[in-house]
Amino acid sequence: MICFVTGAAGFIASHLCRRLLKEGFSVIGTDSFTDFYAKWIKEKNIQPLINEKNFEFISGDLNDLDLKKLLKNTDYVFHHAAQAGVRKSWGENFSFYTRNNIEATQKLLEAAKECQLKKFIYASSSSVYGACTELPMSENSPLYPFSPYGVTKLAAEHLCLLYFKNYGVPSTSLRFFTVYGPGQRPDMAFHKFFKNIAEGKQISVYGDGKQTRDFTYIDDIINANFASINKGKAGEIYNIGGGNRKKIEDIFPILEKICQKKIKISKEKKQKGDVPHTYANIKKAQKDLDYTPQVQLQDGLNEEWKWIQKLYFS
Repeated sequence: MICFVTGAAGFIASHLCRRLLKEGFSVIGTDSFTDFYAKWIKEKNIQPLINEKNFEFISGDLNDLDLKKLLKNTDYVFHHAAQAGVRKSWGENFSFYTRNNIEATQKLLEAAKECQLKKFIYASSSSVYGACTELPMSENSPLYPFSPYGVTKLAAEHLCLLYFKNYGVPSTSLRFFTVYGPGQRPDMAFHKFFKNIAEGKQISVYGDGKQTRDFTYIDDIINANFASINKGKAGEIYNIGGGNRKKIEDIFPILEKICQKKIKISKEKKQKGDVPHTYANIKKAQKDLDYTPQVQLQDGLNEEWKWIQKLYFS
């Protein structure tokens, strides 16, 4: 079985590629190495995969690649490539988000409609819920994206559904809630927190610290992707949360315990696009995907702390 994985050098998709190879799949991975964050981190993610006999890596932009050729013999597509980041999606940057999140998805779906795919799995985001006040958020909750990034992720979701209904592309969308763990992007909170703690620097907290997030460990995210191969229903959307909803301010005692250091906090102005709360209702994923998150927050954070130390200080 052949899998085509986009964004393969990124945080989540590089973990996914390793899991797929371990389970006996052949993987074609692609990444455009956008400059959203340091290229060396992505290169470090992809390097262990390069010499795997069942892995082929293609460096390139989905908007420019010959996708029909690449998908010709593919069984499963995992579409993880995206221009990430809520806070950077405003202003002139928005064109990068429309190109990489919407246009690239449409081109990939166009190619997919000509193939006999078994499944097209799209990596969506809890950002599509935005300012939704219904907690926990279910797949039927109102969608009020609160950032340009959220708008583009929702637009791509709609494209997946349209290509399923009109062309039969067997698409399944997974809405990930605040993913963390080894390999986490450097713009994300825990990565920045741990790095600053290790360097004896202050942690910047945007807003009052009472905002909540449903934190999901990377291994649980990968399990959900893997379950979607056989169990995900075409045309459906699933929330993938971690069952670790916490206030940001309640995270700090956990970090101090893990790092064995006192944390210095700097309160900053709330950022545009940041939502007050996320909280996933995962009953649908439990029913259809047999998905249940396994990793508790402190255990997952401990693994990320060990990775941060190795990445920067060993």
